[in-house]
Amino acid sequence: MILEDVIAFLKNIPPFQFLDEQTIKSIAKGLTMEFYPKDKIILEQDGPPSEYLQIIKKGSVKVFIKTDGEDVIIDYRGEGDNFGFLSLIGKDRARANVKAIEDTICYLLNKETVLRLLDSNPVFTEYFLKSHITKYIDRTYKEMHSKSLFYGGSDRLLFTTRVGDIATKEVITIEQDATIQDAARIMAKNKVSSLIIIDINSVPVGIVTDRDLREKVVAKGRDVNEPISNIMSLPLIRVDARDYCFEAVLKMIRHNIHHILVVKDGDLKGVITNHDLMLLQGSSPLSFSKDIENQQTIEGLIPVAKKINMIVGLLLREGAKASNITKIITELNDRLVRKVLEISEKKYGKAPTPFCWIAFGSEGRKEQTFKTDQDNAIIYSEESEEAKRYFADFTIFVRDSLIKCGFPLCPADYMASNPKWCQPLKVWEKYFSAWINTPTPEAILRSLIFFDFRPLFGDFSLAEDLRDYLIKILKGQNIFLAQMAGVITKNRPPLGFLKTFVVEKSGEHKDELNLKFRGIGPLVDIVRLFSLESGVSETSTIERIRLLKDSHPVVRHSGDELEYAFEFITLLRIHHQIEQIENNMPPDNFINPSKLSSLERKSLKESFQIISKMQDIIIDQYKPGMVGG
Repeated sequence: MILEDVIAFLKNIPPFQFLDEQTIKSIAKGLTMEFYPKDKIILEQDGPPSEYLQIIKKGSVKVFIKTDGEDVIIDYRGEGDNFGFLSLIGKDRARANVKAIEDTICYLLNKETVLRLLDSNPVFTEYFLKSHITKYIDRTYKEMHSKSLFYGGSDRLLFTTRVGDIATKEVITIEQDATIQDAARIMAKNKVSSLIIIDINSVPVGIVTDRDLREKVVAKGRDVNEPISNIMSLPLIRVDARDYCFEAVLKMIRHNIHHILVVKDGDLKGVITNHDLMLLQGSSPLSFSKDIENQQTIEGLIPVAKKINMIVGLLLREGAKASNITKIITELNDRLVRKVLEISEKKYGKAPTPFCWIAFGSEGRKEQTFKTDQDNAIIYSEESEEAKRYFADFTIFVRDSLIKCGFPLCPADYMASNPKWCQPLKVWEKYFSAWINTPTPEAILRSLIFFDFRPLFGDFSLAEDLRDYLIKILKGQNIFLAQMAGVITKNRPPLGFLKTFVVEKSGEHKDELNLKFRGIGPLVDIVRLFSLESGVSETSTIERIRLLKDSHPVVRHSGDELEYAFEFITLLRIHHQIEQIENNMPPDNFINPSKLSSLERKSLKESFQIISKMQDIIIDQYKPGMVGG
């Protein structure tokens, strides 16, 4: 063995890659090498225990046990994996058979060294005592961030700074029966941009900002002797002092506010402003939100819309998790779409009947990164010829405006501009009922798309009524759920028999795999099915998983793994796409696994295995109903 080659090998496989260089060198010097021809039984069930931890340098092995005369396969392991640990630690006997399924070369690490590493290196112990996906995910995130084109940033970042660290600690208050003029004098004296309004018990009941004074008093010529309570804003939006600043940004964008109360253990501890957050980072999603709100024409929105993708780079630089990135991007895209709808409503006048603009697909699940196809529809209240004429013009204008803002047409025409998807609530209820009661392949496809709907604009009660109706009619619909299960479990993750990646063999994407359709897609489908089973009304995959942990027997035990897998695959996809954009290439979902680091490949395999495990559980659960599927 050449020592340098052994060291280089160990540096690229977990858990050795997390050890310091001196420790790796010491380990490498003590390794021996063994060759096992194909079909060689290396360890035998109930036979002598292993004296070594065996690390596969080349080849692969099968780990299995014999029970009732049959082989039960536990695992396949390949280059960089190891075996023999439980046997070595157990000391009394081998727990399973290990067989070489091709010519295999292993490095052997002796028992004394393994025991010493367990005692002295927590990371080494962690590797063997916890499940792979939960122990590696944070380190994988760090590795990905460290090599990102956007790595860098300032000392205090949105995703690492607590709200309480930058909030104004001294809160200036005024009683609710004081006058507007009193409030203005106090704000001027203390040089603050907001006042907290309190009642006689000193409990906060509202907030007044400098913007309120400009827009509600000066602009409207209001009497400054009126009570300040007449212009205060309600409800008070709060954020916990222990939350990261990201949460404050999200709430400010969602509620279109510039000040937010900071509480700790229920007590008021300070105020944080958009100015504080912009100083924190130098630029912020809040500035993009403000730019959107300031526009009054579609032409004015176009340059602002083009900037939103810049946010992805900013958030990656700040070490954001994938779900945090998609939350912010979704909020900004929601605000952009709402602004387009507001401008459209001003152009065409108020609709003749209440309506709700809904989004579905990744937008409905709040999982957008870069702008995706338009996936939208309209639910309206009362059917009439006047309503049909109004929405025919209105929806085409919105569709064309969204194209100008960077949202391409839906190839399948799932858009409100298609009269089929601009219908009264009663028609939508008939659609949903028909799809569930007659689950044809087309009906299942539409269910997978439309059941992730979310209201964006207008009368939200229409969408809420449709959601309530959907949850109600799904109860006991085992045939429909079985048909859906049959469809979604056919799309398996791209892992081969020996846990190798299955990639395209030829064409434009040779040696690549599609992260969206073969990774994120199956996971989203699994969680949606569990949510429909359980009557969960949320549409976001992460939020669905967190709710299902309390109610669904499978997710209760595997929810953390599902969440980590979703976060990891989504983040890997975002990194890939942002690098493409930086290189002036159109973003896609295809990655070459051989170009990933060893840790990324291992985490991706673990994520795919979790998805496969969930699919197997679904197949087992719905087997009777899937026979005719």
